[in-house]
Amino acid sequence: MASKKVTVTIPEDLLDEIRAEAAERGLSAYVAEALRAKRDRDRLVELVNWLEEEHGPVTGDERAAALDELNRLDAEHAHRRPGSAGEAA
Repeated sequence: MASKKVTVTIPEDLLDEIRAEAAERGLSAYVAEALRAKRDRDRLVELVNWLEEEHGPVTGDERAAALDELNRLDAEHAHRRPGSAGEAA
């Protein structure tokens, strides 16, 4: 994939933290990943806004059901991860 060099201004304390966290991957890869994640979140917010315009706001019960399902999926993923207590040897 083609890349292009750009100049950005980042608060020094944040840059120090990012450099420490991104040491192995590199700063550029870390920033690109963060920008993709932000872009994806922005798109999801846009989708949620559109869906709420079309179907009304999410109810408390719907939100609770979605969070329960996410927790169930997280537990299933944790169970399937290599080295988890539920994995057969």
